[in-house]
Amino acid sequence: MSIGPVQMLILGFEDPKFTGENLAELERLREADIIRVIDLLAVWKDAEGNVAVVQDTQLSEGEAAEVGAVIGGLIGLGMAGEEGMEAGAEAGMEAMEDQHLLDADDVWYAADAIPNNTAAVIALLEHRWAIPLRDGIMRAGGFVLADEWIHAKDLVAVGLLAAEEAEALESAEA
Repeated sequence: MSIGPVQMLILGFEDPKFTGENLAELERLREADIIRVIDLLAVWKDAEGNVAVVQDTQLSEGEAAEVGAVIGGLIGLGMAGEEGMEAGAEAGMEAMEDQHLLDADDVWYAADAIPNNTAAVIALLEHRWAIPLRDGIMRAGGFVLADEWIHAKDLVAVGLLAAEEAEALESAEA
């Protein structure tokens, strides 16, 4: 089984207004084989401090075992070579028996960290669209030299920096 790059995304929501729109979009992306939710854990604390938890995955039992084996095997390979890879694959499969990598027993950790009337969501997203691209790059003899996400706030920061530099240049020329 080949898995795509996995991204961990942690989101916060003040005064959450969940309508199901985001879950529907995740399902649409799954059906289009763009992303797949490996695990999702949502913790919501209402205005009185009561906690509600939702955990979800788009993996079947078989897919969960395969993903667990791949992830565990890679961790084991890094720790102890080929022997570690085999042991890690078995441990990864066992860890995914409930189809979740995120442990719902640790929800208290998130619940303690968020204020009342707030929600936190942790999602492990597999980028399925990247698999054919990655495989094609490998077949061409390519490899990753750098890998970074550029967020909108990073682009705003670049614009602010450019404006400061332009202003300093104008002042120096005057």
